Amino acid sequence: MTPSPLPLLYSYRRCPYAMRARMALLQAGRPFEAFEIVLRDKPAALLQLSPKGTVPVLRLPGGEVLDESWDIMRWALATADDPHWWQAAQSPPNLALLQCNDGVFKRDLDRYKYPERFLDEPRSREAVRADAVAALLLPLEARLQDQPWLGGEQPCATDLAIFPFVRQFAAVAPQWFSAQPWPALQAWLAAWLDGALFAACMTKLPSQQAVVCPAPRG
Repeated sequence: MTPSPLPLLYSYRRCPYAMRARMALLQAGRPFEAFEIVLRDKPAALLQLSPKGTVPVLRLPGGEVLDESWDIMRWALATADDPHWWQAAQSPPNLALLQCNDGVFKRDLDRYKYPERFLDEPRSREAVRADAVAALLLPLEARLQDQPWLGGEQPCATDLAIFPFVRQFAAVAPQWFSAQPWPALQAWLAAWLDGALFAACMTKLPSQQAVVCPAPRG
């Protein structure tokens, strides 16, 4: 692939880690090239940059490679015009929520969404769901009852980082999720789902082809 003056993001549309990286780049207004991979035919260039072969992977114009989504978000947002997006995410409560999301919640989310992949899981699916709720969703509901975003009166990188995983959890059993007594969390999720940033993030791109994303903010 011919080197580009723009950052090149290897991504997969439905991957929550790639989703939060794309949203951060879009929010920061950073133009980039997006390369939508096919999971069963990962490009050799991706594997050369990051042998673990997972997305997202961001190749910067100078050759530096970022292959962790939070590092990509940091690169996009830490020097953005609005410093609140990154600074508010560095508070101890928000860092703790991120750690929970990427740790115990993601573990249980996988077992809840794909029980057929975890046949040796000793807990029932309902118990797995209850543990995921207790670990992250109830703390989120409590936080969001006092403020509209995890960043306070404005969103921050923590909102972006956690949203794709809560979206995935809610989509497993939408009627059950909507029936839960979590008005603040449900309003927060709906605001992201209905927002222009998420719509831009989920624009369908051709597979195995680098496409320039101008990343307009709106």
